Amino acid sequence: MSTTTVIHLLRHGEVHNPEGILYGRLPDFHLSERGRQMAELAAEWLSDRDVAVLYSSPLERAQETAEPISTGLDLQVHLDARLLEAANRFEGKPFTSRSIADPRIWSRLYNPFLPSWGEPYRAIVRRMSEVVRHVRKEAWGREAVCVSHQLPIWVIRRAAEKQRLWHRPDRRQCNLASVTSLTFEEERLVAVSYAEPAASLYPGSSAIPGA
Repeated sequence: MSTTTVIHLLRHGEVHNPEGILYGRLPDFHLSERGRQMAELAAEWLSDRDVAVLYSSPLERAQETAEPISTGLDLQVHLDARLLEAANRFEGKPFTSRSIADPRIWSRLYNPFLPSWGEPYRAIVRRMSEVVRHVRKEAWGREAVCVSHQLPIWVIRRAAEKQRLWHRPDRRQCNLASVTSLTFEEERLVAVSYAEPAASLYPGSSAIPGA
């Protein structure tokens, strides 16, 4: 009989970001009150799973999303930089249709397939694949949770499903506090599934792609 291992890739909850900037890897961006509620709903969704291992991106919003899971399942949170948000040259700037129309940033937009404005998609896939392999070995035969960010989760999913990596950011299926689950039989990926435990809190929440 083959061994089944499931890796749940959890996106963090809503962040307090009144200026509406693309915060990327900047420090001191924390969950909003709604974001904390989202994290609690994700923890509740995972509470009856056989989770053996809990990992998180080092960024505050990810660690804060991991907290209720850590408390509820009595698991230590292991930090791994491979789960970080993608590097982005627009980090710290407002993200609106008006800002994208500014000619001063066009030099960064010449190649959407790489992309030219940030960390290459293939580089993100490499580091996310590495951490998935590492966590799969640690959780062998059980389940694991990795708290990360929208773009890293979305591109590793696209790679797993053998889709092209370039895409429209506004069409990512990776909402706030959503769970993208990778199911393995031994070392072979056999299924990818998606759930939104915090969907009831989406109305009125932040919709900045990549946030």
